[in-house]
Amino acid sequence: MIVDCAVYREGARLGLDCRDDMQAAVEAAQQARDFVWIGLHDPEEGELATVAETFGLHPLAVEDALHAHQRPKVERYGDGLFLVLKTLWYVHETDEVETGEINLFVGERYVVTVRHGSGVDLAGARRDLEERAAVLGHGPGSVVYAVCDRVVDEYESVAAELEIDVDEIEQSVFSTERTNDAERIYLLKREVLEFRRAAGPLRDPMARFANGSVAGVQADAAPFFRDVHDHVVRVFEQVGALDDLLGNALTANLATLSLQQNDDMRRISAWVAIAAANTLIAGVYGMNFDHMPELGWQYGYPLVLVLMAVVGVGMYRLFRRAGWL
Repeated sequence: MIVDCAVYREGARLGLDCRDDMQAAVEAAQQARDFVWIGLHDPEEGELATVAETFGLHPLAVEDALHAHQRPKVERYGDGLFLVLKTLWYVHETDEVETGEINLFVGERYVVTVRHGSGVDLAGARRDLEERAAVLGHGPGSVVYAVCDRVVDEYESVAAELEIDVDEIEQSVFSTERTNDAERIYLLKREVLEFRRAAGPLRDPMARFANGSVAGVQADAAPFFRDVHDHVVRVFEQVGALDDLLGNALTANLATLSLQQNDDMRRISAWVAIAAANTLIAGVYGMNFDHMPELGWQYGYPLVLVLMAVVGVGMYRLFRRAGWL
């Protein structure tokens, strides 16, 4: 569906509702720095085809935007740019990172944003940008900056949530309680991998925007993109460090489980040894040979019981001192 459609002139939005008539928006944007910004959310093929026909969008880029599931990239088709951004958001109920996608078609007089999923709310980005006339006056490049900045800000929020999860994992792995955190560590590593797939490929496009080397985006907008690029690099390195910590936590968890199993085996072995010693004594005196003087002795039975008790207690104290029990 078409969420919003507006015409901007000199950093201000014109009072024209053009969601039902995009051609009117195109006709209204006639001055030098005028441009149209159309926002779509999970559009149907017919809706996107109408927008593509109105602004002359390249069919290959339109196909990518319709089906989504593209890696982050910047491509040029004729006089226009096509950008793909991955959106991320954290689901507290399941401790998972969900992904969406934003596609941007950028031309000299238009910006078309196509959002898939329920991640970054571009309506908020639009409102914030409309309150900053000096930034919005840079034209379509200002929209690219606002969308990229909002997406990267969400990256930082998700990274902060993942950092909390990793801290919890570390505390659990090194706690005195017997826990098996391997499954959760694996799931978190998968979420971190999903994060890196979204943020990693975005570093190069943001660097190009920051250097002012992308045609179609005004060079005086480069300082804004340098800030976005710094944030992307920082959050990517942060998540890379979390990935390393998870790898170390998994190794520590496996080592802890191995130590716990060794302790269990030592305890079992100690009790088996105590039982075996008493079983040996009972076995000797249970053979019932005729010439065993102890069998006819009045105090033979209680003496054997005392002997078994002394052996058992002695071995228990020995194993206890050695740390086996």
